[in-house]
Amino acid sequence: MEPPSSESQANVSYNSYYLVYAVLPLLKLLCLTVIGLILAHPRTQLVPKATFKLLSKLVFALFLPCTIFIHLGETITVKNFMRWWFIPANVLLSTAIGCLLGYLVAKICKPPPQYFRFTIIATAFGNTGNLPLAIVGSVCHSSDNPFGPDCYTTGVSYVSFSQWVAVLLVYTLVYHMMEPPIEYFDVVDVGGEIQEQLPSNDLSRPLLVEAEWPGMEDRETVHCKTPFIARVFTSVSTLSYSSIPDPDSLEEASAPTSPKSIRCLAEPRVVRKLRIVAEQTPVRHVLQPPMFAILLAFIVGMVPPIKSVVYGKEAPLEFLTDSLNILAQAMVPSVMLILGGMLAEGPNESELGVRTTVGISVARLLVLPLLGTGVVYLADQLNFLIHDDRMYQFVLLLQYTTPSAILLGAVASLRGYAVREASALLFWQHVFALFSISIYIIVYFKLLLSYV
Repeated sequence: MEPPSSESQANVSYNSYYLVYAVLPLLKLLCLTVIGLILAHPRTQLVPKATFKLLSKLVFALFLPCTIFIHLGETITVKNFMRWWFIPANVLLSTAIGCLLGYLVAKICKPPPQYFRFTIIATAFGNTGNLPLAIVGSVCHSSDNPFGPDCYTTGVSYVSFSQWVAVLLVYTLVYHMMEPPIEYFDVVDVGGEIQEQLPSNDLSRPLLVEAEWPGMEDRETVHCKTPFIARVFTSVSTLSYSSIPDPDSLEEASAPTSPKSIRCLAEPRVVRKLRIVAEQTPVRHVLQPPMFAILLAFIVGMVPPIKSVVYGKEAPLEFLTDSLNILAQAMVPSVMLILGGMLAEGPNESELGVRTTVGISVARLLVLPLLGTGVVYLADQLNFLIHDDRMYQFVLLLQYTTPSAILLGAVASLRGYAVREASALLFWQHVFALFSISIYIIVYFKLLLSYV
């Protein structure tokens, strides 16, 4: 479909032009999701849950890393690394704004006290990985897409460039915000959430837990299901801490005469507590296949002699990149099939409440994209963005538009906190997102392409 050129038909033609190019990609993704839902639905059981879990592991360990390495490595250079600085900054901005919105939602909707922090982080942390990659892939699937011939390569590169920040946020901010509340720890420990833990059998876990980051629940640490930070920074004598580890015991574990112990004794109390928390933050787990692919793409892409050997039609290793590209093409359909399989499991029972669930969904899917549009517009006016690169701006806008990250379900399971609430919230958000993303993508196309 060619964009209209006749001035007399411009108004009508442009409206239909934006509508078609905004809606068709989402219809394609919706079809893939429905196929996955039908295949995994309990009434049909055409494909067992185990197959979807294997598919999610293939996406995580193979298809996604191949996609990142092929496209990010081809486009990244030292110059582009500097020019794209606002992409990871925008992830931090969207998360910060989302935290403020989540705090307002928690104050207005008044969720159960033990889910106050969950309400904030569920509003703040969106899907900046698989879903934006799928949307970009669908938008760029047609050869006459409105973003040009390099649409897919540049779009995937921009989304991939933000992944490392999102992963770091998962294992720092999200991990600690999903800590079981200390006030309810004894209640939880006796008969609540922690006893609700899913069996260790891989097939018994919901697909939600492994839909985007397979194996996260297997990376438990000693204190991951305890209110460790609260125990470090607070002292509430009315609570029983029999099952909560004492942070001071971590210091006593080392030899009292060691240099480390002498150094710790000289540390200010606050600094010591911060160090203990930092040591118990599982940042080491960020080195997973997608992160390895990003680091490898940086190394290969930013070193011209190596890049000339790997990328390009005349490169000696062109056969390797072509093979990886074939694998990468399975990423988008696989992601959407997994999403359909996740939705087929239906929502779990939740103590979060309808009011809070609706509040989080409205803030995340309707209010945050409006604020994000203003942020991106202001950044463009301040010349923070790449001039006349509409795909760059489109990816930035998508970071505000997606529902809460599916990774929240995996972190909830890892920490034994709000597992059912995360499952129910993510289910309803992804259902509502079918409509909200459709509306906002039409708006984004109208805003971005009307000035081209």
